[in-house]
Amino acid sequence: MKILFVSHYFPPEVNAPASRVHRLAQEWVAAGHEVTVVTGFAHHPHGIKAHEDRFVLTRRERKDGIDVVRCYVYATANRGSARRMLSYASFMASAAVIGTLRGGSPDVVIATSPQLLCGLAGYLVARAKRVPFVFEVRDLWPETIIAVDAMESESVVIRGLRRLARFLYRHANHIVPVGEGYRQSIHELYNIPLEKMSIVHNGVDMGVFEPGPRDNDVRRQYGWRDKFVLMYIGTHGMCHGLHRALELARCFEDDPSKHFVFVGDGAEKPSLCAQAGDWELRNVEFIDQQPREKIAEFYAACDAGLVCLRASDRFQEVLPSKIFEYLGMERPILLSVGGEARKLVEAAGAGICVAPEDVEGMADGLRRLADDPEGRRAMGRRGRQYVQAHFDRKQLAHRYLGILQEVTDEYGA
Repeated sequence: MKILFVSHYFPPEVNAPASRVHRLAQEWVAAGHEVTVVTGFAHHPHGIKAHEDRFVLTRRERKDGIDVVRCYVYATANRGSARRMLSYASFMASAAVIGTLRGGSPDVVIATSPQLLCGLAGYLVARAKRVPFVFEVRDLWPETIIAVDAMESESVVIRGLRRLARFLYRHANHIVPVGEGYRQSIHELYNIPLEKMSIVHNGVDMGVFEPGPRDNDVRRQYGWRDKFVLMYIGTHGMCHGLHRALELARCFEDDPSKHFVFVGDGAEKPSLCAQAGDWELRNVEFIDQQPREKIAEFYAACDAGLVCLRASDRFQEVLPSKIFEYLGMERPILLSVGGEARKLVEAAGAGICVAPEDVEGMADGLRRLADDPEGRRAMGRRGRQYVQAHFDRKQLAHRYLGILQEVTDEYGA
């Protein structure tokens, strides 16, 4: 099978969509399929392209057996609505044209959302090539934008995004959400038949995220010694509720044995750093986004992982991808998320779960984790066993292949 995958992000970017597309494509190539990824030039999250990528319209590369076609994108930092919308629109236009001209003769086209304009590019390429279009949904737009108060629910932009989402859901040959909550929401909000959707969760690369020693080079480099380290790794965005995590750190500002580490970047990072400075939190440390190959060492160096989101009904369906990586690394989770995420962590027996934005609950959970090292180790072991059984990305990639084969067979019938 020849697969064309349209994604705004791809390595060397290290965010969740780039990682998902890369690992899926690797597994498909290993299984004997031809995969082309149409993507932009790397610029996330700072909005700065490499020197050799500036003023370049398109370039073809080879990565891990994957045919990578890069196309122009207006690069901007991951903050501010207007410029990001311009970036999304620039990628949509260039990906639609370059994907059509340089995307070969695929059997199926996939596009991953958010953002929705990436989905539109995939739809246009699929129609031009007269092949089925599969729409992958990793987050619900515009619903999430409304949930974080980024835009008014009846603004012109939101109304336009709703119409675009409805168009893509209805015109896709098949939809692949990453969780059951998304599948149900698409059904309820847009009246899309459940049988038109197949879930392929995020997962973990069991060979990459393997348990490692806590006292490693990362812990020595940052001088954490014997401190209990609670670590957040990932995007510092509007939906993540990280200001509550700073309130949690403030509860322990007089306890030198507890240390709070935030690894990554995002729109909210400047305000988080400013807040930590205003409060003079010496137990908080911000570390820049790390190369993908270094992330496992950071997971290994922590004592527990923090996963949190703002309190919103919309986030009941979210399964943050970092959950799978913490569990793969045998690290327990302090979870301040409800819905599907809580069900997963409780089913795995791999962490302590509290309500979203419940600072007092998080503080109590942190104390329980810090005071019970053997309990933490047991949670970690159970977590790895659980994701190995249910969320091994290799197995998920092969499930995805089966869906794509069914879609192409039905389309050609």
